[in-house]
Amino acid sequence: MLEFDRKDAKAWALKKLTGFYQCPISPVKDGKMDEEALRYNVEKFIDVGIDGLVIGGFISECWSLTLSDWYRYHEIVADAAKGRLPLWTIILDPSVHQALEKMYYVEKLGFEGAEVINPVVQLRTDDEIFDWFKYLTDRSNLAVCLYRTPVSGKVLGFDLMRRLADLDTCVAVKQGSLSRAETLKLRHDLRKDFIVSDPSEAVFLEDLRVGGQICWGEISYLAYGKKRTIIDQYRALAAQGKWEEARTVSMQLDPVREFLGEILLWEIVRTATYAGAVASVKVWFEALGFKAGGMIPPVRPVSDERAEYIRAKVRELGLV
Repeated sequence: MLEFDRKDAKAWALKKLTGFYQCPISPVKDGKMDEEALRYNVEKFIDVGIDGLVIGGFISECWSLTLSDWYRYHEIVADAAKGRLPLWTIILDPSVHQALEKMYYVEKLGFEGAEVINPVVQLRTDDEIFDWFKYLTDRSNLAVCLYRTPVSGKVLGFDLMRRLADLDTCVAVKQGSLSRAETLKLRHDLRKDFIVSDPSEAVFLEDLRVGGQICWGEISYLAYGKKRTIIDQYRALAAQGKWEEARTVSMQLDPVREFLGEILLWEIVRTATYAGAVASVKVWFEALGFKAGGMIPPVRPVSDERAEYIRAKVRELGLV
């Protein structure tokens, strides 16, 4: 049962969507999702104290699942979480009808929203994309977070974003164009009850100062291991208005951020995909004690040399 009605979805989101909603890797064994390890990871995510879980997309390798396995994945996560943290799915389907089928299914499992990418094939004009989202949101009660990214093949323009932000259940956007200036422009231009999230912990402190409230759909709070307490410290200082003290604390994370950029962010920029970066992230997560395993074929795992480099760096940075 959703906590909000369509008409008050944005007000609900402003109160509910705060902190770190994480989008973690998925454990794989013999080329398939490892159900037991997935349950183990969900318990660890809850123990770590993340604010919400966003699953079903690129980092979790769900783009590579069969439809039945996609459904099963969400069943396992919902059963393991048992209502202890908010759950969101990620919709990557160009077919609005398949997208809706998935959203109906996960709503019954207790999911409260969906991060949705604009269609990656065929629909390219503003009117076509708006009509796709209008059709979707008219027929699903789930809250929707837009995914504004070049990975889709078309970054949602500013005029289109204004139109989409007016849809009742569109409550937020993951501003994944990797342009800080565009994040600030969107936050300035769009309605004030619509959340614009810059999915980068590196700018989260500054984002809190200029109207941000959530770091959406990334991995930092999990990936930082023992150093995640530094995030807690600077957030506490920021809440007290002690911005310079918070900045000093935050700077302690710069070496970790640089490594995250090397392993994940700049690989996405270089290739315009996640596939090549996820194998490296999985080595990182396994070094922290999460279950990761290999990759779903045909995506290759990293070399032994690369894996050892990542494990050594995780130790050197004091994350374990």
